[in-house]
Amino acid sequence: MVERTPFLNFFTHVILFAGFVFCIAPFVIVTIAASHNLKDVNDVPMSLLPGNDFWVNIKTAWVTANLGPKLLNSFIMATGVAAGKVIISALTAFSIVYFRYPGRTFIFWLIFVTLMLPLEVRIVPTYAVVANVLEPFQTIMDLTGLSWLVEKVSGVHVALNLGMLNSYPGLILPLIATATGTFLYRQFFLTVPDELTEAARMDGAGPLRFFIDILLPLSRNNMAALGTIMFLWAWNQYLWPLLITTDQSHATAVTELKQLIPNVGGAPEWHIAMAGTLIIMLPPLVVVVLMQRWFVRGLIATEK
Repeated sequence: MVERTPFLNFFTHVILFAGFVFCIAPFVIVTIAASHNLKDVNDVPMSLLPGNDFWVNIKTAWVTANLGPKLLNSFIMATGVAAGKVIISALTAFSIVYFRYPGRTFIFWLIFVTLMLPLEVRIVPTYAVVANVLEPFQTIMDLTGLSWLVEKVSGVHVALNLGMLNSYPGLILPLIATATGTFLYRQFFLTVPDELTEAARMDGAGPLRFFIDILLPLSRNNMAALGTIMFLWAWNQYLWPLLITTDQSHATAVTELKQLIPNVGGAPEWHIAMAGTLIIMLPPLVVVVLMQRWFVRGLIATEK
């Protein structure tokens, strides 16, 4: 029998509505500000009634920050990072759960500890590696004397250099490793019945076939949830794209938002900045709306 608790239901709905208002209020204010002109947006207090210049401000923001190619760069980067994180974490968790080798638990916890080392903490060595991917090999050759030996024998000075600055691989590859995704997949793989593994082995399925034909279809909800989270995370990246993209052809939309920040010496054009903000936040909003069902299933579903 289900108890009727009208007061508790009312109180719960009040809390939910208050949370909804708290979350939607900034978006509403940004939308209203993006519809005002220069004078109205700088009034104190700003009018909370929509203005008449919304589409004019949208067009101005689009042209000023050249958002077309920048949005494409952001989409390529976010999609590549999300796909890389899903694939790498799935393979890593598969290895840890289904293969028996010494130190696999230690390796998992070593990966898990990297949660305490976000990109901002290791930004300098990561940048050094991306600036010259082959520098570690050059260092090994120098320390072991191989560089000197090659130069003595052939007369060729060995100087390995392969940079990934101002490139899509440079934007994507340093961000694809994820301890969160590895943990999520590991916990899911541990719940897969051992009988399923034995049945696949009796049918002659090898590890790769078992992974592709059985585990991946079972974990599609987890893949959708992880992919959605990581897409949003990559889309909102600011420091890393700003650091490695000196060429505007590879700049992302989030970093180019600074082009719309009001000038110190002039009147603050907050209406243009708010219009640009709305444009940049639209793609991840569409992704969340389209992936909402699978996202929720991936976080709460327990059936196999």
